[in-house]
Amino acid sequence: MYSYRHAFHAGNHADVLKHTMLVAILRHLALKDTPLVAVDTHAGAGLYRLDGEYAGTSGEAQDGILKLAPALRALENVAPALADYVSVVASFNKKGQWKVYPGSPFVVHELLREGGRDRLKLFEMHPTDAKALAGHVAQMEAGREVAVARTDGFESLKAFLPPPSRRALVLIDPSYEIKSDYAKVTACIQDCLKRFPTGVYVVWYPIIPRPEAHELPRRLKTITNNAGKPWLHATLSIGHVAHQPGEGNQPQGLTASGMFVVNPPHTLKPAMQAALPQMVDILGRGRGKGHVLESS
Repeated sequence: MYSYRHAFHAGNHADVLKHTMLVAILRHLALKDTPLVAVDTHAGAGLYRLDGEYAGTSGEAQDGILKLAPALRALENVAPALADYVSVVASFNKKGQWKVYPGSPFVVHELLREGGRDRLKLFEMHPTDAKALAGHVAQMEAGREVAVARTDGFESLKAFLPPPSRRALVLIDPSYEIKSDYAKVTACIQDCLKRFPTGVYVVWYPIIPRPEAHELPRRLKTITNNAGKPWLHATLSIGHVAHQPGEGNQPQGLTASGMFVVNPPHTLKPAMQAALPQMVDILGRGRGKGHVLESS
C-alpha cells in the first residue's frame, strides 16, 4: 500500500504539465481578494532533491524540468505559463542550479497571498513522506496557514467543503498504483460537486495501458456535464524512444499524463494553447508525442 514514492518521479514531464497548469490556475484565483482554501489530497513529501538518490536513480527529471528550463532560454517567444512555472521552480534553487524540485504543496504555497488570508490543507498517508512533509512545512514557519495531516485525502477533504470563504482549489493526484484509486477519484469529484459546486477541482492521472486510466477522463466529463459545470482536459505525451539494436523491449516508464479541471478559470485554456505545443517541441522524444486540449 505504501510503495509509491514521488521522489523517484519529481520534476518529470508529468510534473511539468501538472505544475504549469497549477501555477496558471493559482495566478488567476489570486486576482480576487476573497480568501482561498487550497487542498492537496495526496501531498507527498513536498520537496525533492533532483541530485539525490531517488531522482538520480530514475533520471526522470532529465526528460522534464532539467530539459525544459535550459531549452526555454533559447526561445524568443516563451509561453507565459511555462515561463511562470519555471520561475517558480527556480525560486527554490540558487541561481543557475537545479537541485531542488518543489512538489505541489510548495508550488501552491509559493502562490498563496501574504497576510494569512489563504489556507493550505495537506494530506499524505505514506509514513515516510508524511514525516518528511511535516518537517518541510515546519521549516516554512507558515503558522496556521498550512496544516498537515497523515490521513486519507479522499475522506478528509469532505470536512473542508464548502469553505467559509466559498472559494476552494482542490488538487487530487493519487499514485493510481491501486486500481480502486480511479473509482475513488470519480466518486470524490461527484461528492465535491454536491458539497461545493463552484470549487475548482484539478485531477491529475497517468495515461497508461489500463482500462481504468482510459475511462477516467470520460467519466469525469460525464459527471461534470451532468452537474452543469465547465471543464478543461489537457494531456501531454513525450512519446517513445526507439530501441537500439540489442536493447530488447526495455520499459520506458510513464510517457504521458493528463489533467482534468472542473470549473477552470477562463484564462487557463489560452494559457495552455500557448504552452502545450512548446512542451511537446522541447520534451517530445519520439513516436506518439503530442498533446490534447479540449473543453466544454
